[in-house]
Amino acid sequence: MPVEISLSEIPGLVGEEIGLSSWITVDQTMIDAFAGATNDHQFIHVDPVRAAAETSFGGTIAHGFLTLSLLSAMNYDCLPKIREQTMGINYGFDKIRFMSPVRCDKRIRGHFVLSEARFRGAGMVMTTYDVSIEIEGEKKPALTATWITIVQFDPKDRPEGV
Repeated sequence: MPVEISLSEIPGLVGEEIGLSSWITVDQTMIDAFAGATNDHQFIHVDPVRAAAETSFGGTIAHGFLTLSLLSAMNYDCLPKIREQTMGINYGFDKIRFMSPVRCDKRIRGHFVLSEARFRGAGMVMTTYDVSIEIEGEKKPALTATWITIVQFDPKDRPEGV
């Protein structure tokens, strides 16, 4: 996938995997920082000894919302930049499923399939991605989601016929 694309190329990419991010290691420092930011200190996330003794995980696991939040970093890492874009907006999710826990010190990466692109108004395209987060060495993904974003651009840059 090119590093940069134009608005006119977007409709032709629907149905394609347009991004595969680099690996991110989810370590205990990251998990603890997220616990502090969200005030979610459940032992399965922050107490390695207890999590190893009392769960089937063998140690701590990342918060599901931590894994979800890493989609932003993965997006910036791998999705092509749109030349005409003036701003991007996170519109939300239609569906999120946490499929498998991310154990501490595992590596994860994001897969982004552009499932829909609709030009709206004079200067906006709504993009929908089917995303999944792969856990290195595991068959089941950490999560799957349908993510909707809005790309804003100057109306003079709108491709003809869309």
